[in-house]
Amino acid sequence: MTTSTATSILIRSSYNLLTRSSFRGKLGLVHMVYPGAVHSRFEHSLGVYWLAGEAVHIIKAHQGSEINIERNDIKTVKLAGLLHDVGHGPFSHLFEREFLPRVLNGYKWSHEDMSTKMIDHIVDEHHIEIDSAILKNVKEMVLASSTKTPQKTVNEKQILYDIVANGRNGIDVDKFDYIVRDSRACGLGCNFQFQRLMETMRVIGDEICYRAKDHLTIHKLFATRADLHRTVYTHAKVKAIELMVLDALTLANGELSISASIQEPAKFWKLDESILRQIETSDKQELKKARDLILRIRRRDLYQFCNEFSVPKDNLEHFKDITPQDIVCSQKNGGTTLEEDDVAVSIVKIDLTRGRRNPLEKYDKDHNFLIKVFSFIEQFNVFAALII
Repeated sequence: MTTSTATSILIRSSYNLLTRSSFRGKLGLVHMVYPGAVHSRFEHSLGVYWLAGEAVHIIKAHQGSEINIERNDIKTVKLAGLLHDVGHGPFSHLFEREFLPRVLNGYKWSHEDMSTKMIDHIVDEHHIEIDSAILKNVKEMVLASSTKTPQKTVNEKQILYDIVANGRNGIDVDKFDYIVRDSRACGLGCNFQFQRLMETMRVIGDEICYRAKDHLTIHKLFATRADLHRTVYTHAKVKAIELMVLDALTLANGELSISASIQEPAKFWKLDESILRQIETSDKQELKKARDLILRIRRRDLYQFCNEFSVPKDNLEHFKDITPQDIVCSQKNGGTTLEEDDVAVSIVKIDLTRGRRNPLEKYDKDHNFLIKVFSFIEQFNVFAALII
């Protein structure tokens, strides 16, 4: 079987699983506050697939002779773009960052790692004879921005690993797609134009670089992402609904074994947001508490937002995580007395993807290209939920 045929079969075989991701909202529960935010992982994956192909074609057109980008390289990068989110669970990052750590006692699990397992599952399930080197590279590209980034040899084309998920400076086509897509879906203005960056991207050394005069466009990339986190992803009502769904899933996990699906790709791909409907329509007594929480969400009887506190950047080193106990202990005498079970705290860190450093602090003045991008904003929001 030729590489081209195997790649085509892998794409077609992925279609069933990818269309299933149409039932996994890209923004999880955000649509309950921003009704237009109903786009799915499927649409986002198609967008990243196309942008990844465009990016590598642009590099090849301008520097193909010196970098020696081959047809298999293009196919590999596009496959990574198509499949990079196939391991995402339902409710966006809520499943990965809050539900699983809670029910599995802090167990470390990442959607990137699950994506590589799902890719293997597709290949094995459909008996696809694909070159092992291509498959290995696709999975490494998916993991490129995670903590499990594989070590590559000096002979490998490093820049190909920075197109879909850039673990070195955070500028990648994944962000190009979701920042514009999420902004439009939520009815927000978006001044970031990824086309400008893609047209002028060039390779210097082993890194994709951008013109110094485009530094404002790069700043808009990170600033828009931070604004989306502040105004959309961590909106007070969105967080309240997420906390309620988190509690409902936790209560239902014993009966439905939701968390067990991460051990078996054949079951995991079937898990989506319809799990709420399954709980809501069940008449099992074991699911009553979870069912009541979902009904509260439907009736808009949400956990009440109490207050938030943003920690100044200069005080972050001395700041410790706030707990429900801290909130309860700070109560004044008189009035209703809250218990720890009455309070939920959400600590949110918002930055420009790389900590607290300025994203535009280093330039290559000789080549007039921006070569290093870091980040510097970090914010903590405290949300208290009153269980009535």
